[in-house]
Amino acid sequence: MKEPKPQGDPAAPEHRGPRPVRFIEPPGRDAALESLLAAVAPAVGDVPALLTLAREAGRAWPQPGHGGTAELWELLASVTAVDVATGRIFEPHLDALAILAQSGRDPGSIEGAWGVFAAEGPGAKLEAKAGDGGILLSGSKPWCSLAPLLDHAVITAYTETGGRAAFVVDLHHPGVTCEEPAWIARGLQEIPSGTVHFNQVPAGQLGGEDWYFNRPGFAWGGMGVAACWLGGAVAVARDYADALRGAADRGREPDQIALAGLGETDRILTSTLQYLARTAALIDDGGLAGGDQPASGGDRHGVADRPDTDRSAWSEALRVRGTVAAAVERVLSLVSRNRGPGPLAFDEPYAKRMADLALYVRQHHAQRDDAQLGALSLKGERLW
Repeated sequence: MKEPKPQGDPAAPEHRGPRPVRFIEPPGRDAALESLLAAVAPAVGDVPALLTLAREAGRAWPQPGHGGTAELWELLASVTAVDVATGRIFEPHLDALAILAQSGRDPGSIEGAWGVFAAEGPGAKLEAKAGDGGILLSGSKPWCSLAPLLDHAVITAYTETGGRAAFVVDLHHPGVTCEEPAWIARGLQEIPSGTVHFNQVPAGQLGGEDWYFNRPGFAWGGMGVAACWLGGAVAVARDYADALRGAADRGREPDQIALAGLGETDRILTSTLQYLARTAALIDDGGLAGGDQPASGGDRHGVADRPDTDRSAWSEALRVRGTVAAAVERVLSLVSRNRGPGPLAFDEPYAKRMADLALYVRQHHAQRDDAQLGALSLKGERLW
């Protein structure tokens, strides 16, 4: 006869609070991270409160490339494991702080909630032109998440020479108009991403033309987004493991198919976590200090041949993002298939997590990124 689980058993799902997602051992900032997660959990769905917590985290957590990249990625993965939309709130603010610091700004002088708006879309173009009072932005920018709730943004715009540069803009300026998007998605409902229109809005330039894309931090930030995706997948896997334990407590032991699904999920997530930990260490050691992102932000051409052991930050970002996206897609498929329709229909946190993560990971450019990586690999930028 199966013995009942003791009351207060720490393995029982109902007695667990938010848990960090660890990339490194021993853990780096577990006490601080657990305290943050305890504040995040009751604030889920309250975007202004989460923005306040993101601002507080930005003052305390390390920036990429300064010895604490893995700890930063643990933060991003852990808040996303609590709630995927929360990770989508934290990540751009922390990325904006890193961009500003890389441009020479003092992080301690940066106030307010920030976004990063660098997407392009058909029918929308933002232009920067020099005027008597400095640089002015006019035009439209698509996919500006949470713009009405933010104070400032790092935003890319086309310059008068046809290139692109990054600028700092005050989103409270009267020349800024935020569209109310027709956001019909079931995922990331707290994070509507609409078009923002600019009419002669003053802006301060960060770096020179194409600096934004060529700095190594561009690749590092892209890997930070992948850390968020991975944190969401860890949460989905935890949902699955908790469901199997709960069923076993009720007398229904998992069969081989259920255990095989959990085993495959385990090795996918473990290997991917370890990969990101090694990549974070490589960044901090200076091994991924070259940017090598195309000036246009699109496909790279004319890459010089490299020794087989050399890797640019951009090629590694393509590997990391592609590997994590594939891991997330597989975990979503395994867990959804094994758990069936019931939890998707009646378990609100699980159904929300699945919808949020499925939409979030679609930011990955899939085969287009693989094509870029294939071109780099063909020119010798590979380890094999």
